[in-house]
Amino acid sequence: MTTDDVLAGVGPRLRQLRKEREVTLAALAEATGISVSTLSRLESGLRKPSLELLLPIARAHQVPLDELVGAPPVGDPRVRSRPVQRHGRTYWPLTRQPGGLQAFKVLVPPRQEEPELQTHEGYEWLYVLSGRLRVVLGDHDLVIGAGEAVEFDTRVPHWFGAAGEGPAEFLSLFGPQGERMHVRARPARA
Repeated sequence: MTTDDVLAGVGPRLRQLRKEREVTLAALAEATGISVSTLSRLESGLRKPSLELLLPIARAHQVPLDELVGAPPVGDPRVRSRPVQRHGRTYWPLTRQPGGLQAFKVLVPPRQEEPELQTHEGYEWLYVLSGRLRVVLGDHDLVIGAGEAVEFDTRVPHWFGAAGEGPAEFLSLFGPQGERMHVRARPARA
């Protein structure tokens, strides 16, 4: 449905709502402060609806603005992704749109491999769900476990893989333009 289709449906919806409530144009004009002629033109489609006109009408009828506009329903927000195998790792995309901030669930199998550090534009945040993840970041060689997170500028040489005998499963948020993620946690109780 195009924007023009949505706007064309507003007038008939306004008229139907007013008639269902048995309200005259004069009474609605008094309640909203909008002239009778403007209300009539809105209902007949001769005047395009605007927020300045629709908000007082919605208030007068005590209905959500969506009901006046006939906003299309929001689609299913669930992301149904298929796993992708890359370099021996399994990735589940958790975002639908290409570009911008990307989220993945990643499973890294246990295997002994020599870290090959890489760099690229962006900013990354990793959160370990299970297992232990080895993260080599510049001069740092870390092992992080379930419930721990790291964030870093991807221009710093980096590599990560499973540490130990089991796989590592983690969430990855990646911003190709260097968007930064902010992790907030409650302080530990003493």
